[in-house]
Amino acid sequence: MPGNLLHVNATVLCPHGGQATDQPAQTRAVVDGQTVATIADFYTVTGCPFTVANKPQPCVTVEWTRGSTRLRAGGTPVLLQDSTGVCYSADRVPQGAPMVTVVQQRGTGQ
Repeated sequence: MPGNLLHVNATVLCPHGGQATDQPAQTRAVVDGQTVATIADFYTVTGCPFTVANKPQPCVTVEWTRGSTRLRAGGTPVLLQDSTGVCYSADRVPQGAPMVTVVQQRGTGQ
């Protein structure tokens, strides 16, 4: 299904409301003047309040598991608004799927 392309300034949140920040693996492909996000990008999460049994277990990273099936940047699938991924704690415990809430509206992919 087609979806809007993610870029480095898209709003991505962990399931608990922490803000994910993209550190792009490539900088050549751009959409609307902003670097396109790819499945190889490293996302860090800050501000996650998640706690289990009084022990903080905040999300600290996002790993994307599915990107575009057709569009690539530097040979790597780009991320779309409906791409799937997993948020992880520092202990590599899966915390749930990231939420993509704001993306650019000009470029789309499949």
